[in-house]
Amino acid sequence: MEEKKFLGQPRALSTLFMTEMWERFSYYGMRAILLFYMWHLISIGDLHISRTTAASVMAIYASMVYLSGAVGGYIADRILGARRTVFWGGVLIMLGHIALALPFGASALFSSIGLIIIGTGLLKPNVSSLVGTLYKPNDSSRDAGFSIFVFGINLGAFIAPLLVGATQRAAGYHLAFGLAAIGMFFGLLQYHFGGKRLGEDTNYPGDPIQAEEIKPLILKIVASLVLFGLVVALMFAMGWNDVASFIRLLTIIAVIIPVSYFVTMITSRKITKAERSHVWAYLPLFLAAVLFWAIEEQGSIVLATFAAERVDTSWFPAAWFQSLNPLFIMLYTPFFAWLWTKWRKNQPSSPTKFAVGLMFAGASFLLMALPGTLFGTATRVSPLWLVGSWALVIIGEMLISPVGLSVTTKLAPKAFMSQMMSMWFLSAAAGSALNAELVTLYNPANEVQYFFWFGTASVALGIVLVFLSRYIQKLMLGIK
Repeated sequence: MEEKKFLGQPRALSTLFMTEMWERFSYYGMRAILLFYMWHLISIGDLHISRTTAASVMAIYASMVYLSGAVGGYIADRILGARRTVFWGGVLIMLGHIALALPFGASALFSSIGLIIIGTGLLKPNVSSLVGTLYKPNDSSRDAGFSIFVFGINLGAFIAPLLVGATQRAAGYHLAFGLAAIGMFFGLLQYHFGGKRLGEDTNYPGDPIQAEEIKPLILKIVASLVLFGLVVALMFAMGWNDVASFIRLLTIIAVIIPVSYFVTMITSRKITKAERSHVWAYLPLFLAAVLFWAIEEQGSIVLATFAAERVDTSWFPAAWFQSLNPLFIMLYTPFFAWLWTKWRKNQPSSPTKFAVGLMFAGASFLLMALPGTLFGTATRVSPLWLVGSWALVIIGEMLISPVGLSVTTKLAPKAFMSQMMSMWFLSAAAGSALNAELVTLYNPANEVQYFFWFGTASVALGIVLVFLSRYIQKLMLGIK
């Protein structure tokens, strides 16, 4: 009997689609109002930082969310298996949102951030990795399947800012954060009852940790914690004990970790010569993704600030602008899913898609340089500037995000499957970590220059990647 399909894809995709939809509802609902909540806490004297530092907190929070995926991938590959790791990640995320829903101010804020960072690290890379297990390596429907999966992500992300933003304006922040917790609860229910479709193998690690590896692993963890503790102690001794200094430390960590991951995979005896070539091919794509996410992730920071301060939002919450990102993804996804399915032969290579995606991301920031140039930075401008900017950057995201997820699973060495997927999210971690420093440069006085130079750099590097695409394809050894 032929297996039932979900939009022409394996039936199990529906479970992962719904799980990730609700998880993204919770995450993006909270994130849509988090910056404004910190502004509120600052205004009432509960959070003793500047608005500029709050922007850095937003950036490093996003970075740590993605960075924690490295740990989640390892736990899935070596200890719990992807299926169980995803479930427990969802539980921690739900608890984090519950903490924000309680009226405990700044202390609950940072407790929530910690829980969500850990929980998302367990869930995010592994639910995407599970999508990859539904397809054979050269299955032509793989890219379409990942596009549908990304549509589910953005359906949740679209609804969340509308509901959470409206709730915040009508009933306050804590009830709005409570909606995010409810969203994650629905995601856990969906995953629990539909998880059997994923197969029994997903309950077990692909490369289980051996008895002789446990002691060295514990020693590494202890050594890392001691080293971190010594660095923190040194920072206090030097007087570098403010929030900005700790953000800078985390930024350095976010850059060092992906570098160490690449070195570990390249030098591992567990991968073949062909797999090593695949990892080298992945490196320039990773760097391109870092720059793309550095631009895209500013939507909840710089563009959110622009929306609140430079656009008239008297008749709707500024948080609603955060729905533009997923809205355009949902509008574009059917077209791109059809395009990659129909255009099976002679379609652009993955490196070329990345290059064009970078150019569109750059164009989105170049567009944002225009309102300040034309009207000055002291007046309110049309919301259509933000609409146009998101419309452009999301074309870039459609060329990079689902294609990046797909090519990651194609190029991943067998022994590092979930960890390679973690590497994809580490590109967003590195991009967001750089943002923690860069977003402090944004202010009305240099608004035009800020958008112009970011946009120009992205377009220029996209052009460079076009010229490198043929060499990268050779390293991919026939993988499209």
